[in-house]
Amino acid sequence: MPKLKTNRAASKRFKLTGTGMLKRQKAGKQHILTKKSRKTKRDLRKAEMTNSANAATMKKILPYL
Repeated sequence: MPKLKTNRAASKRFKLTGTGMLKRQKAGKQHILTKKSRKTKRDLRKAEMTNSANAATMKKILPYL
């Protein structure tokens, strides 16, 4: 069986935690920040775990992560 290709865009956006979950950054922290509250911007800094509904899809596009 041939090697599987990793989706390069996804590999740059997701990291694997020690327990095997996928970690990602939240969207909305790049621009148009003046209208967002201080609390919102602070909460956007924190990383988040990916949804369990997408776990099977993520395993396919990131086979060696």
